[in-house]
Order: sequence, then C-alpha cells, then structure tokens
Amino acid sequence: MPLEWEELVTQLDTHMPHEPWAQTLVGIGVLVLTALFVQWVVARIVLILAHRLLVVSGRGDWDKALLRRRAYQNLWYAVPFAVVSMGIDLVPHVERAAAVVGRLAHAGAWICVFVAFSGVLSAWQDTYSATTRAQTRSIKGYVQISKLVLMAVCTVLVLSILIDRSPLWMISGLGALSAVLLLVFKDTLLSLVASTQLTSNDMLRIGDWIEMPQSNADGFVKDIALHTVKVQNWDNTVTTVPTYKLFSESYRNYRHMFESGGRRIKRTLRIDAASVRFLTDDEAQRLMRFRLLHDYLQAKTLDIAQANQTMGELASVPANRRRLTNIGTLRAYAVAFLKQNPEIRQDMAMMVRMMEPTSEGIPVEVYCFTAITAWVEYERIQGDVFDHLLAILPELGLRLYQHPSGADIGAMGSQLRESAIQTAMAAERDWQGGLPGGQGMPPELGLTEGKMPR
Repeated sequence: MPLEWEELVTQLDTHMPHEPWAQTLVGIGVLVLTALFVQWVVARIVLILAHRLLVVSGRGDWDKALLRRRAYQNLWYAVPFAVVSMGIDLVPHVERAAAVVGRLAHAGAWICVFVAFSGVLSAWQDTYSATTRAQTRSIKGYVQISKLVLMAVCTVLVLSILIDRSPLWMISGLGALSAVLLLVFKDTLLSLVASTQLTSNDMLRIGDWIEMPQSNADGFVKDIALHTVKVQNWDNTVTTVPTYKLFSESYRNYRHMFESGGRRIKRTLRIDAASVRFLTDDEAQRLMRFRLLHDYLQAKTLDIAQANQTMGELASVPANRRRLTNIGTLRAYAVAFLKQNPEIRQDMAMMVRMMEPTSEGIPVEVYCFTAITAWVEYERIQGDVFDHLLAILPELGLRLYQHPSGADIGAMGSQLRESAIQTAMAAERDWQGGLPGGQGMPPELGLTEGKMPR
C-alpha cells in the first residue's frame, strides 16, 4: 500500500500543471467540488435523519414547518462556506487572499447557521399557532425578541470574524454605546415589557373583543406581535395598536362577559309625564285579566284595601287613599315579563327602575342579562323585549315621550287655523242673526265679502 500510494502521488505530480496560475485554478476547482460534495452528503444525511426522527416521534408537523421555513436548506448552505474556510489554505499561491477569503467564508457559514435557527423559531411559531392553546396565549412576541437576540449575536460574531478581533472586545465596546442603543431600541424594549406583561397576566388573548376609543379600535384581536397588536374592527377595517399602549393605557375587554354567559341589557323607555296617573277600579279589574299582572294586582289590591280601611274616614278623601299608578303597574309588568322569558338570565341582576324625571320625560330603565352573548342573537332578544314593552304602553294609559317633529308642528298649525276659521264663522252667524236685515259683519272683523282670515 505505501508503494501504491507513492506511485499515485507521483502520477498526480506528473499530470499537474507547472504554471502557478494553473495550479491555483485547479486547487480552487478541487475545493469547490469538495465543498459541493460535502454539502450533498450532509444534506442527505440531515434530511433523512431529521425526517425519520420527527416522523417516528410523532412530530410530523415540525418536519413540514422546518421544510416550509427552509431551516434544513439554510443549515446545509453553511457547509460549503465551512469547507472553503477550512480548505482555502491548501490552495497553492493564494497566500495573500487566503486570509480574507477564509474570514468571509467563515462569516458566511455563521450567517447561514443563524438564519437556520431563525427558521427553527418560525417553525415553532407555526406549530404552536395550530394548537388550541395559541387561541389564549400568543408566543409571537417571544419569537420576535428571540430573533432579535439571534440577529444581535450574529452581528457581533460576524463583525469580530471580519475584523479578526475577539467577540468579547466587540461586546465591551457596546457598553459605551448603551445610551444610544437604549434610545434606538426604546420602542422595542417597551413592547417587550408590555408583551410579556400582557401574556403572563392573561390581559389579552387572540380573539378577544376589545374597545379602545383613543386608538379607534373596536373589534376582535387578530394578532399579537412584539411591536403591534392588530384589531379587526366591525367594519372589517384593521387598526394597528402599539403593544405598549395596551399596557400603559386603558381599554375595555369583553372576554369576561362572554365567559360569564350573560350579556347586559341596559336601556330606558322615556315616558311622557303627562300620561302618568292613578288607575281607576275598573281599569285595575280590566288589567287583572293580564296573566303577567294578575298575581301582582290581586296582592296589591288587597294590600291597598287593608291600608285604606285602617285610615277610617280619612280614606273618603282621594288624596289620602293609597291607589295604584299606571307607571308602577308598568314596572311590575316589565319585571314579570322578564322573569318568564327563557332567554333572560334569571340568576343575574334583573330590575326595572324609574330614574330621575327630566325635560325629556320619565326614564324607566330595564336592566337584565341575556342568556346568549352572540351579538346578533343579543340584539334580537333586546329588540323583542322592547318591542313588547313599547306595544303594551297604551294598554296602561301611558305614552312614550318624543320631541315634536316638523309634521307634528304642521298638524298643530293646521288645527289652529281650522279652529280659528270655525270660530270666526260662528261669530259671523251670531252677528248676522242679531242684526235687522241680515247685515254683514263690520269690515274690521275681516269676514266681509265672504273672505276668510288668513
């Protein structure tokens, strides 16, 4: 074997060109072919081993994510750079360029390695986003800050390789630039702290309905990243809110409302104060036929009769007697209507209260919770409740207050005009009947010659 090896080396020496430039070209060609061959071997080994290990361990989604994020490709792209960095010194007659080429190839290898690690982080985010846990906790901010750390380490390492200095020397030089770095990365640091607090304290999740008027955001959270949170509004527009604002400013989160299973109804009916009055005995007997008012009126009538009986002769004065009012009966009817509605939560707060009268009527507020929190169904239930309450007002002798419209003012003017005409015509008839010969009215009344007042 030693003799055969020596003969092989001798034959190669005889076939090698003697010119320096030719020897350099041959050396470069051999180095490039070696680098490509080693890359092909490593690619086959890494791809087959990684694919089999992930599939056998039940991590097929990881394998697909790594392929999609090109983590394998970027890793074996580093192989030819590493081969060139180690083998450039073996190429003859390139001593001057060997150091520069070696450092560039070394830096390129590390760049490919860090890009591959960044692809691994992206693959982790892809596989995590496909789980149910991702609907409550987002790791996108942590992935982005990890990529920033990788980028910073890669930058320091590559620069130290290119200038042929220790990475520790580069890091020590960053201390003098700390104030500048804090100023440049101020938003990133604020967003990092805010993203960590939002996730760790469970203050915000993907899918939460939030309302933030100062940022014109009112809709569902679609994405939580390191620097921004995307909110899809109800008009299908997207509002991008800086992450640190969601930590430093106030906003409303409706998640707990959905989790409670009840959505609040808080709306008022404004009753015309002129329609509020006492109920007569006949009206009370008529309303007692209403199923929802029967028990209430029966108990209330008995209680009022006993109270008035104890007053003796004072009960003969209507102002001294206790009597039912139509607005109080409305409140009792509304409560009974809510209690028999299966779409209203009976285990949560429920009341119908009368608030302070204003110039716009007497507000009667309905306060309860629906058993369905979906927006469309919630609006349907709320509409059904108030449709019924508005329709029952005339049965109780009540009117809903509303500002007079142009049509109301026009109708009032027409009625006044007709009333004035009828009054003037009646006065003319009375005047003509009282005069001899049926003389007409004097000109100052404006009805002579058959003219009507305008």
